[in-house]
Amino acid sequence: MFVLLGGLTAFGPLSIDMYLPGLPAIARDLSASESVIQLTLTACLIGLALGQVVAGPVSDALGRRRPLLVGVAGYAIASLLCALAPSAPALVGLRLLQGLTGAAGIVIARAIVRDMYSGSAAARYFSRLILIMGLAPILAPVLGGQVLRFTSWHGIFVVLAGISLLLLVGAAAGLPETLPVARRREGSLADTGRTFRRLAKDSLFVGYALSGGLGFGAMFAYIAGSPFVLQGIYHVSPQTFSLIFGANALGFVITSQVNGSLVSRVPPERLLLGGLITGAIGGLSLLAVVAIGGLGLAAIVPPLFVLVSSIGFVVPNAIALALSRHPEAAGTGSALLGVIQSGVGAIGAPLVGLAGNSSALPMATVIAVSGTGAIVTFLVTSVRSRARSPRADEQMPVSGYGA
Repeated sequence: MFVLLGGLTAFGPLSIDMYLPGLPAIARDLSASESVIQLTLTACLIGLALGQVVAGPVSDALGRRRPLLVGVAGYAIASLLCALAPSAPALVGLRLLQGLTGAAGIVIARAIVRDMYSGSAAARYFSRLILIMGLAPILAPVLGGQVLRFTSWHGIFVVLAGISLLLLVGAAAGLPETLPVARRREGSLADTGRTFRRLAKDSLFVGYALSGGLGFGAMFAYIAGSPFVLQGIYHVSPQTFSLIFGANALGFVITSQVNGSLVSRVPPERLLLGGLITGAIGGLSLLAVVAIGGLGLAAIVPPLFVLVSSIGFVVPNAIALALSRHPEAAGTGSALLGVIQSGVGAIGAPLVGLAGNSSALPMATVIAVSGTGAIVTFLVTSVRSRARSPRADEQMPVSGYGA
Protein backbone atom coordinates (compact mmCIF):
# COMPACT_ATOMS: atom_id res chain seq x y z
CA MET A 1 0.00 0.00 0.00
CA PHE A 2 2.93 2.33 0.69
CA VAL A 3 4.11 2.00 -2.91
CA LEU A 4 0.58 2.47 -4.28
CA LEU A 5 -0.07 5.60 -2.23
CA GLY A 6 3.26 7.05 -3.33
CA GLY A 7 2.39 6.38 -6.96
CA LEU A 8 -1.07 7.91 -6.62
CA THR A 9 0.23 11.08 -4.99
CA ALA A 10 2.70 11.33 -7.89
CA PHE A 11 -0.10 12.11 -10.37
CA GLY A 12 0.50 15.82 -9.88
CA PRO A 13 4.27 15.78 -10.50
CA LEU A 14 3.84 13.33 -13.38
CA SER A 15 1.18 15.48 -15.04
CA ILE A 16 3.22 18.66 -14.63
CA ASP A 17 6.86 17.64 -14.88
CA MET A 18 7.05 14.97 -17.54
CA TYR A 19 6.13 17.20 -20.45
CA LEU A 20 8.18 20.22 -19.31
CA PRO A 21 11.13 19.44 -21.64
CA GLY A 22 8.64 19.44 -24.52
CA LEU A 23 7.01 22.81 -23.81
CA PRO A 24 9.11 24.75 -26.34
CA ALA A 25 8.42 22.06 -28.98
CA ILE A 26 4.69 22.13 -28.21
CA ALA A 27 4.69 25.92 -28.64
CA ARG A 28 6.37 25.57 -32.04
CA ASP A 29 4.20 22.69 -33.29
CA LEU A 30 0.92 24.30 -32.23
CA SER A 31 2.00 27.82 -33.29
CA ALA A 32 1.36 29.26 -29.83
CA SER A 33 3.20 31.70 -27.57
CA GLU A 34 4.95 30.69 -24.35
CA SER A 35 2.19 32.32 -22.30
CA VAL A 36 -0.53 30.33 -24.10
CA ILE A 37 1.36 27.06 -23.69
CA GLN A 38 1.86 27.80 -19.99
CA LEU A 39 -1.94 27.92 -19.77
CA THR A 40 -1.78 24.15 -20.22
CA LEU A 41 -0.05 24.08 -16.83
CA THR A 42 -2.65 26.42 -15.36
CA ALA A 43 -5.50 24.34 -16.81
CA CYS A 44 -4.06 21.17 -15.28
CA LEU A 45 -3.75 22.87 -11.89
CA ILE A 46 -7.31 24.20 -12.07
CA GLY A 47 -8.47 20.69 -12.94
CA LEU A 48 -6.53 19.27 -10.01
CA ALA A 49 -8.18 21.82 -7.70
CA LEU A 50 -11.75 21.31 -8.95
CA GLY A 51 -11.34 17.55 -9.12
CA GLN A 52 -10.27 17.41 -5.49
CA VAL A 53 -13.34 19.42 -4.48
CA VAL A 54 -15.44 16.63 -5.96
CA ALA A 55 -13.35 13.55 -5.18
CA GLY A 56 -12.61 14.40 -1.55
CA PRO A 57 -16.22 14.72 -0.32
CA VAL A 58 -17.33 11.81 -2.53
CA SER A 59 -14.70 9.60 -0.89
CA ASP A 60 -15.96 10.70 2.56
CA ALA A 61 -19.42 9.47 1.55
CA LEU A 62 -18.72 6.37 -0.59
CA GLY A 63 -15.40 5.18 0.76
CA ARG A 64 -11.96 5.52 -0.80
CA ARG A 65 -11.71 2.66 -3.31
CA ARG A 66 -14.50 3.27 -5.83
CA PRO A 67 -13.92 7.01 -6.47
CA LEU A 68 -10.19 6.34 -6.69
CA LEU A 69 -10.50 3.64 -9.35
CA VAL A 70 -12.88 5.76 -11.45
CA GLY A 71 -10.52 8.73 -11.30
CA VAL A 72 -7.42 6.75 -12.30
CA ALA A 73 -9.23 5.17 -15.25
CA GLY A 74 -10.43 8.61 -16.39
CA TYR A 75 -6.88 9.93 -16.18
CA ALA A 76 -5.64 7.27 -18.58
CA ILE A 77 -8.31 8.23 -21.13
CA ALA A 78 -7.61 11.96 -20.75
CA SER A 79 -3.87 11.39 -21.27
CA LEU A 80 -4.50 9.60 -24.56
CA LEU A 81 -6.74 12.45 -25.70
CA CYS A 82 -3.97 14.96 -24.86
CA ALA A 83 -1.67 13.07 -27.20
CA LEU A 84 -4.17 13.70 -30.03
CA ALA A 85 -4.70 17.42 -29.33
CA PRO A 86 -4.79 19.30 -32.68
CA SER A 87 -4.33 22.83 -31.30
CA ALA A 88 -3.21 24.78 -28.24
CA PRO A 89 -6.78 25.60 -27.08
CA ALA A 90 -7.71 21.93 -27.42
CA LEU A 91 -4.68 20.91 -25.38
CA VAL A 92 -5.61 23.44 -22.69
CA GLY A 93 -9.10 21.92 -22.44
CA LEU A 94 -7.81 18.36 -22.36
CA ARG A 95 -5.24 19.23 -19.72
CA LEU A 96 -8.12 20.56 -17.62
CA LEU A 97 -9.80 17.15 -18.01
CA GLN A 98 -6.55 15.39 -17.16
CA GLY A 99 -6.28 17.41 -13.95
CA LEU A 100 -9.91 16.76 -13.03
CA THR A 101 -9.48 12.99 -13.26
CA GLY A 102 -5.97 12.84 -11.78
CA ALA A 103 -7.11 14.75 -8.70
CA ALA A 104 -8.83 11.65 -7.31
CA GLY A 105 -5.55 9.82 -6.80
CA ILE A 106 -3.93 12.75 -5.03
CA VAL A 107 -6.73 13.74 -2.67
CA ILE A 108 -7.84 10.22 -1.79
CA ALA A 109 -4.28 9.04 -1.13
CA ARG A 110 -3.88 11.88 1.40
CA ALA A 111 -7.22 10.97 2.98
CA ILE A 112 -6.17 7.33 3.27
CA VAL A 113 -3.06 8.38 5.20
CA ARG A 114 -5.26 10.50 7.51
CA ASP A 115 -7.55 7.49 7.98
CA MET A 116 -4.54 5.59 9.30
CA TYR A 117 -2.44 8.20 11.11
CA SER A 118 -2.62 11.55 12.90
CA GLY A 119 -0.32 14.35 14.07
CA SER A 120 3.42 13.59 14.09
CA ALA A 121 2.78 10.06 12.83
CA ALA A 122 0.97 11.48 9.80
CA ALA A 123 3.77 13.99 9.14
CA ARG A 124 6.30 11.15 9.30
CA TYR A 125 4.25 9.00 6.89
CA PHE A 126 3.79 11.90 4.45
CA SER A 127 7.55 12.43 4.55
CA ARG A 128 8.14 8.77 3.72
CA LEU A 129 5.64 8.92 0.90
CA ILE A 130 7.68 11.72 -0.65
CA LEU A 131 10.52 9.23 -1.04
CA ILE A 132 8.34 7.55 -3.66
CA MET A 133 6.46 10.63 -4.83
CA GLY A 134 9.76 12.47 -5.13
CA LEU A 135 10.97 10.01 -7.75
CA ALA A 136 8.34 11.47 -10.07
CA PRO A 137 9.86 14.97 -10.39
CA ILE A 138 13.31 13.38 -10.64
CA LEU A 139 12.44 10.79 -13.26
CA ALA A 140 9.56 12.51 -15.09
CA PRO A 141 11.53 15.28 -16.85
CA VAL A 142 14.40 12.88 -17.51
CA LEU A 143 11.97 10.38 -19.00
CA GLY A 144 10.25 13.15 -20.94
CA GLY A 145 13.58 14.33 -22.34
CA GLN A 146 14.47 10.79 -23.42
CA VAL A 147 11.06 10.25 -25.01
CA LEU A 148 11.67 13.39 -27.07
CA ARG A 149 14.82 11.79 -28.47
CA PHE A 150 12.77 9.04 -30.11
CA THR A 151 9.38 10.61 -30.72
CA SER A 152 7.47 13.89 -30.42
CA TRP A 153 5.76 15.42 -27.40
CA HIS A 154 2.66 13.35 -28.25
CA GLY A 155 4.52 10.27 -27.01
CA ILE A 156 4.91 11.80 -23.55
CA PHE A 157 1.15 11.69 -23.00
CA VAL A 158 1.00 8.11 -24.27
CA VAL A 159 3.57 7.15 -21.64
CA LEU A 160 1.50 8.94 -18.98
CA ALA A 161 -1.53 6.88 -20.01
CA GLY A 162 0.52 3.69 -19.64
CA ILE A 163 1.72 4.65 -16.16
CA SER A 164 -1.83 5.39 -15.01
CA LEU A 165 -3.04 2.02 -16.30
CA LEU A 166 -0.36 0.27 -14.24
CA LEU A 167 -1.47 2.20 -11.14
CA LEU A 168 -5.09 1.31 -11.87
CA VAL A 169 -4.27 -2.40 -11.92
CA GLY A 170 -2.21 -2.08 -8.74
CA ALA A 171 -4.90 -0.15 -6.87
CA ALA A 172 -7.65 -2.54 -7.96
CA ALA A 173 -5.63 -5.53 -6.77
CA GLY A 174 -3.90 -4.24 -3.64
CA LEU A 175 -5.57 -1.19 -2.10
CA PRO A 176 -7.94 -1.94 0.83
CA GLU A 177 -10.85 0.22 1.93
CA THR A 178 -9.69 2.35 4.88
CA LEU A 179 -12.93 4.23 5.65
CA PRO A 180 -15.48 1.99 7.41
CA VAL A 181 -19.15 2.55 6.66
CA ALA A 182 -19.74 3.76 10.22
CA ARG A 183 -17.33 6.69 9.69
CA ARG A 184 -18.71 7.81 6.33
CA ARG A 185 -20.52 11.11 5.96
CA GLU A 186 -23.94 11.92 4.52
CA GLY A 187 -22.54 12.93 1.14
CA SER A 188 -25.24 15.41 0.10
CA LEU A 189 -24.37 18.74 -1.47
CA ALA A 190 -25.71 20.53 1.61
CA ASP A 191 -23.55 18.43 3.94
CA THR A 192 -20.50 19.00 1.74
CA GLY A 193 -21.14 22.74 1.74
CA ARG A 194 -21.44 22.79 5.53
CA THR A 195 -18.18 20.89 5.89
CA PHE A 196 -16.33 23.26 3.54
CA ARG A 197 -17.68 26.25 5.47
CA ARG A 198 -16.59 24.76 8.79
CA LEU A 199 -13.10 24.13 7.47
CA ALA A 200 -12.89 27.61 5.93
CA LYS A 201 -13.84 29.18 9.28
CA ASP A 202 -11.05 27.32 11.10
CA SER A 203 -8.28 29.92 10.98
CA LEU A 204 -5.61 27.41 11.97
CA PHE A 205 -6.57 24.98 9.20
CA VAL A 206 -6.61 27.79 6.63
CA GLY A 207 -3.35 29.24 7.97
CA TYR A 208 -1.44 25.97 7.72
CA ALA A 209 -2.96 25.24 4.32
CA LEU A 210 -2.23 28.70 2.94
CA SER A 211 1.36 28.87 4.21
CA GLY A 212 2.03 25.46 2.67
CA GLY A 213 0.19 26.49 -0.49
CA LEU A 214 2.28 29.63 -0.91
CA GLY A 215 5.44 27.60 -0.37
CA PHE A 216 4.27 25.20 -3.05
CA GLY A 217 3.34 28.16 -5.25
CA ALA A 218 6.96 29.34 -5.17
CA MET A 219 8.08 25.92 -6.36
CA PHE A 220 5.41 25.82 -9.04
CA ALA A 221 6.55 29.18 -10.37
CA TYR A 222 9.94 27.51 -10.81
CA ILE A 223 8.28 24.51 -12.49
CA ALA A 224 6.35 26.71 -14.93
CA GLY A 225 9.16 29.12 -15.72
CA SER A 226 12.31 27.01 -15.67
CA PRO A 227 11.83 25.32 -19.09
CA PHE A 228 11.78 28.71 -20.82
CA VAL A 229 14.37 30.35 -18.56
CA LEU A 230 16.92 27.53 -18.67
CA GLN A 231 16.37 26.50 -22.29
CA GLY A 232 15.47 29.88 -23.75
CA ILE A 233 17.74 32.28 -21.84
CA TYR A 234 20.61 30.01 -20.79
CA HIS A 235 20.35 27.75 -23.89
CA VAL A 236 20.60 24.37 -22.18
CA SER A 237 19.39 21.28 -24.08
CA PRO A 238 16.21 19.41 -23.06
CA GLN A 239 18.41 16.63 -21.66
CA THR A 240 20.55 19.05 -19.61
CA PHE A 241 17.40 20.77 -18.37
CA SER A 242 16.01 17.43 -17.23
CA LEU A 243 19.24 16.69 -15.32
CA ILE A 244 19.14 20.07 -13.54
CA PHE A 245 15.47 19.57 -12.75
CA GLY A 246 16.14 16.05 -11.45
CA ALA A 247 19.02 17.23 -9.24
CA ASN A 248 16.75 19.83 -7.64
CA ALA A 249 14.05 17.21 -7.10
CA LEU A 250 16.64 14.95 -5.45
CA GLY A 251 17.25 17.70 -2.92
CA PHE A 252 13.50 17.73 -2.26
CA VAL A 253 13.50 13.98 -1.62
CA ILE A 254 16.50 14.14 0.72
CA THR A 255 15.06 16.93 2.87
CA SER A 256 11.71 15.14 3.08
CA GLN A 257 13.46 12.08 4.52
CA VAL A 258 15.37 14.24 6.99
CA ASN A 259 12.02 15.72 7.98
CA GLY A 260 10.59 12.24 8.50
CA SER A 261 13.46 11.39 10.84
CA LEU A 262 13.16 14.62 12.84
CA VAL A 263 9.38 14.97 13.16
CA SER A 264 9.11 12.57 16.11
CA ARG A 265 11.56 14.75 18.09
CA VAL A 266 10.97 18.25 16.68
CA PRO A 267 7.45 19.78 16.54
CA PRO A 268 6.04 19.88 12.98
CA GLU A 269 5.40 23.63 13.38
CA ARG A 270 9.12 24.29 13.91
CA LEU A 271 10.11 22.14 10.93
CA LEU A 272 7.54 23.90 8.75
CA LEU A 273 8.88 27.31 9.76
CA GLY A 274 12.45 26.21 9.00
CA GLY A 275 11.41 25.06 5.55
CA LEU A 276 9.57 28.29 4.82
CA ILE A 277 12.54 30.43 5.91
CA THR A 278 14.91 28.38 3.76
CA GLY A 279 12.61 28.66 0.75
CA ALA A 280 12.32 32.42 1.18
CA ILE A 281 16.11 32.74 1.35
CA GLY A 282 16.39 30.77 -1.89
CA GLY A 283 13.72 32.90 -3.58
CA LEU A 284 15.19 36.24 -2.49
CA SER A 285 18.68 35.11 -3.52
CA LEU A 286 17.35 34.13 -6.93
CA LEU A 287 15.69 37.54 -7.32
CA ALA A 288 18.96 39.27 -6.43
CA VAL A 289 20.95 37.19 -8.94
CA VAL A 290 18.46 37.85 -11.74
CA ALA A 291 18.22 41.56 -10.91
CA ILE A 292 22.00 41.96 -11.03
CA GLY A 293 22.14 40.12 -14.36
CA GLY A 294 25.04 38.72 -16.35
CA LEU A 295 26.08 36.15 -13.74
CA GLY A 296 25.35 33.10 -15.89
CA LEU A 297 23.83 29.67 -15.29
CA ALA A 298 26.16 28.81 -12.40
CA ALA A 299 24.68 31.66 -10.33
CA ILE A 300 21.03 30.78 -10.86
CA VAL A 301 21.19 27.03 -10.16
CA PRO A 302 22.13 27.11 -6.41
CA PRO A 303 19.18 29.34 -5.32
CA LEU A 304 16.81 27.11 -7.28
CA PHE A 305 18.23 24.05 -5.50
CA VAL A 306 17.74 25.68 -2.09
CA LEU A 307 14.17 26.66 -2.99
CA VAL A 308 13.10 23.21 -4.18
CA SER A 309 14.88 21.40 -1.33
CA SER A 310 13.01 23.48 1.24
CA ILE A 311 9.68 22.05 0.08
CA GLY A 312 10.64 18.72 1.68
CA PHE A 313 10.03 20.38 5.05
CA VAL A 314 7.05 22.48 3.95
CA VAL A 315 4.63 20.07 2.26
CA PRO A 316 4.44 17.09 4.70
CA ASN A 317 4.22 19.27 7.82
CA ALA A 318 1.68 21.72 6.38
CA ILE A 319 -0.56 18.85 5.26
CA ALA A 320 -0.29 16.96 8.55
CA LEU A 321 -0.93 20.05 10.69
CA ALA A 322 -3.96 21.09 8.64
CA LEU A 323 -5.56 17.63 8.43
CA SER A 324 -5.03 16.98 12.15
CA ARG A 325 -7.64 19.66 12.81
CA HIS A 326 -10.56 17.67 11.34
CA PRO A 327 -10.04 13.88 11.24
CA GLU A 328 -13.78 13.35 10.74
CA ALA A 329 -13.62 14.99 7.29
CA ALA A 330 -10.22 13.91 5.96
CA GLY A 331 -11.38 13.69 2.35
CA THR A 332 -13.02 17.10 2.31
CA GLY A 333 -10.11 18.64 4.22
CA SER A 334 -7.66 17.10 1.77
CA ALA A 335 -9.73 18.55 -1.07
CA LEU A 336 -9.63 22.06 0.38
CA LEU A 337 -5.88 21.72 0.87
CA GLY A 338 -5.58 20.79 -2.79
CA VAL A 339 -7.74 23.72 -3.90
CA ILE A 340 -5.56 26.19 -2.01
CA GLN A 341 -2.33 24.62 -3.21
CA SER A 342 -3.39 24.31 -6.84
CA GLY A 343 -5.09 27.70 -6.83
CA VAL A 344 -1.92 29.49 -5.75
CA GLY A 345 0.05 27.66 -8.43
CA ALA A 346 -2.56 28.41 -11.10
CA ILE A 347 -2.38 32.14 -10.35
CA GLY A 348 1.39 32.25 -10.54
CA ALA A 349 1.95 30.07 -13.63
CA PRO A 350 0.85 32.59 -16.31
CA LEU A 351 2.75 35.42 -14.58
CA VAL A 352 6.15 33.76 -14.90
CA GLY A 353 5.87 33.77 -18.71
CA LEU A 354 5.05 37.45 -19.15
CA ALA A 355 8.55 38.24 -20.45
CA GLY A 356 8.79 35.11 -22.61
CA ASN A 357 12.42 34.10 -23.19
CA SER A 358 13.78 37.62 -22.69
CA SER A 359 13.98 37.76 -18.87
CA ALA A 360 13.85 35.54 -15.78
CA LEU A 361 12.68 38.45 -13.63
CA PRO A 362 8.94 37.52 -13.61
CA MET A 363 9.73 33.98 -12.43
CA ALA A 364 12.13 35.19 -9.75
CA THR A 365 9.65 37.82 -8.54
CA VAL A 366 6.75 35.36 -8.20
CA ILE A 367 9.01 32.93 -6.32
CA ALA A 368 10.27 35.61 -3.91
CA VAL A 369 6.80 37.06 -3.23
CA SER A 370 5.28 33.60 -2.64
CA GLY A 371 8.08 32.60 -0.26
CA THR A 372 7.89 35.73 1.89
CA GLY A 373 4.08 35.57 1.89
CA ALA A 374 4.24 32.00 3.19
CA ILE A 375 6.34 33.08 6.18
CA VAL A 376 4.01 35.97 7.04
CA THR A 377 0.99 33.65 6.86
CA PHE A 378 2.65 31.06 9.07
CA LEU A 379 3.67 33.62 11.70
CA VAL A 380 0.11 34.95 11.92
CA THR A 381 -1.14 31.38 12.24
CA SER A 382 1.41 30.60 14.98
CA VAL A 383 0.24 33.55 17.06
CA ARG A 384 -3.33 32.23 16.88
CA SER A 385 -2.18 28.67 17.59
CA ARG A 386 -0.48 29.68 20.84
CA ALA A 387 -3.75 31.17 22.04
CA ARG A 388 -5.46 27.78 21.76
CA SER A 389 -4.92 24.51 23.58
CA PRO A 390 -3.58 21.59 21.47
CA ARG A 391 -6.04 19.04 20.20
CA ALA A 392 -5.76 15.61 21.76
CA ASP A 393 -5.96 13.82 18.43
CA GLU A 394 -2.81 15.44 17.05
CA GLN A 395 -0.50 12.85 18.63
CA MET A 396 -2.63 9.70 18.48
CA PRO A 397 -3.05 7.26 15.60
CA VAL A 398 -6.71 6.87 14.77
CA SER A 399 -6.66 3.15 14.04
CA GLY A 400 -4.58 0.02 14.29
CA TYR A 401 -2.79 1.04 11.09
CA GLY A 402 -0.79 3.49 13.20
CA ALA A 403 0.89 0.74 15.21
